[in-house]
Amino acid sequence: MSASASGLSTASVRRLTEFSHGAGCGCKLGPGQLAEVLAGVAPPSHPDLLVGTDTGDDAAVWRIAPDRALVATTDFFTPIVDDPRTWGAIAATNAVSDVYAMGGTPLFALNLVCWPSEELGPDVLAEVLEGGAAAGRACGFAVVGGHTIDDPEPKYGLAVVGEVHPERVLTNGGLRPGDALVLTKPLGIGVISTAVKRGVPAAVDAAVTAMTTPNADASAAARDAGATGCTDVTGYGLLGHLTKMTVASGVDAVVDARTVPVLDGVRELIADGVVPGGTLRNRQWVEGRITRGAATEDDLLLLSDAQTSGGLLFGAEPGAADAAAAWLRERGHPAAVIGSVTAGTGLVHL
Repeated sequence: MSASASGLSTASVRRLTEFSHGAGCGCKLGPGQLAEVLAGVAPPSHPDLLVGTDTGDDAAVWRIAPDRALVATTDFFTPIVDDPRTWGAIAATNAVSDVYAMGGTPLFALNLVCWPSEELGPDVLAEVLEGGAAAGRACGFAVVGGHTIDDPEPKYGLAVVGEVHPERVLTNGGLRPGDALVLTKPLGIGVISTAVKRGVPAAVDAAVTAMTTPNADASAAARDAGATGCTDVTGYGLLGHLTKMTVASGVDAVVDARTVPVLDGVRELIADGVVPGGTLRNRQWVEGRITRGAATEDDLLLLSDAQTSGGLLFGAEPGAADAAAAWLRERGHPAAVIGSVTAGTGLVHL
């Protein structure tokens, strides 16, 4: 796929990314801001609410029968590419990832649309929606209706409903001492998106391929490996999401930065100062939650890079983790075992 075909440099009357104050998951509230907001909100409680807000998980899980539970999530963001179908596909793939991260299977979804109707016509929006619907078909779920509002900044995503067995839910709090950590997609999407904005050559095609690859295989690998702890790596970066897991699980984690899969050219871009604002916020937020060991500052920026539609991060018994990573690589996913879980108090050691 060429850079033009991928949409990261497609010309139009106005490029979609010109409307974005922050591209993709990089437009999220920073983790520190969000933690401050949620500190003032009492978490809900109900006998059938199996997963709520208290552990910072990717989706809510509600039991509807002894052997069935619903998984509900939502995600939407500003344009990360200029081609509308590609943006729609990325946003939909990212939104359903939260269901996969909980070990679930998606059923259906609703569109969430904010649209500058005077600046961008209905034909462009139709392309975005078709990109999202096509991603849904590829993942086996239907996109049925939704809601739109007029907004000067375009935003698109989905509210997704899936299902999971109540006893097989994967959560942030499920890491166990002795687990090995598996990451299923390479890092660097935030850095590449920033490079494109600045007109710096970058691995555009590889980034788009990563963002439009569903996490269905990764979720199956995690379940088959006997994982109980899992998340997807998105706007808060690998370290931000992993520290949420270690705190929720009451463990520590050890990460070998040399083993983490990375998109081509990203380390060089970071060395040249091509770093998104969201990545810098993530790096600051994890400062008190990590011990850096031999890791360089560039390593920390890479591991804090704000991802859009990133991979899954899960823990499993070492032999099963190795087998899961090998199975995923055989299917074309650049998965790797990147560390381990130990007894602890919520820290990440590099």
